[in-house]
Amino acid sequence: MSKYIPHIAYDSVIFGFSGDQLKILILEYHNTELFALPGGFVKETEDLNHAVRRGLEERTGLKNIYLEQFYTFGSLKRYQSEIMKTILEANGFDSDDAKYSWMLDRFITVAYYALINYKDVVPKPDNLSDSCKWYAIDQLPPLMLDHTDIVAKAIQTLRENLDRNLVGRNLLPEKFTMKELQQVYEAILGVKLRRTTFQRKILSMDLLLRHEKQYSGRAHKAPFLYSFRSEKI
Repeated sequence: MSKYIPHIAYDSVIFGFSGDQLKILILEYHNTELFALPGGFVKETEDLNHAVRRGLEERTGLKNIYLEQFYTFGSLKRYQSEIMKTILEANGFDSDDAKYSWMLDRFITVAYYALINYKDVVPKPDNLSDSCKWYAIDQLPPLMLDHTDIVAKAIQTLRENLDRNLVGRNLLPEKFTMKELQQVYEAILGVKLRRTTFQRKILSMDLLLRHEKQYSGRAHKAPFLYSFRSEKI
């Protein structure tokens, strides 16, 4: 019996904010020129959520990550066994070996997105990959299977739930300026926002605590620092 549950996989859209851009972690499989989202399979002895968190920790080194399941992808179009054959053979495995046959079957994938602080992560490729790198969401390489659709759905979901999911998440440091918060919103929405309108909206939501100013030599220009209210997380 296989170590992993057949026909079920997961894929993770790992978002990080670099200060002005929203980025996503992308793997490149060894000797294939195939780019993909970090993903994997579920062991027979673990929960689905545990499998996803295990994979995220392996790729980012982080344990306490905000994670949300957002969609299940099961189109017949995503069944392309030749792609997994290519990946196996490029890494020195015999794709005709019976013990790998389950990996060539059709898979339904459960998709998650994660929000992390870009500065906290040194991305780590897995055993089948040459690289694991950050790419801006508007500069992604061509992705295999339906991973472009998965990214698009993740961005759509993040935008629709922006106010709720930004609270207490790790896209920003613990304390941040209003300008930095606005930059996160602009990076996710893909549009420029009017400063006064944005500030009025955010403050009206009662999500933030205001702290001391961030002095940088020009006191009258120093911005206030904010943090999210813990009871709102």
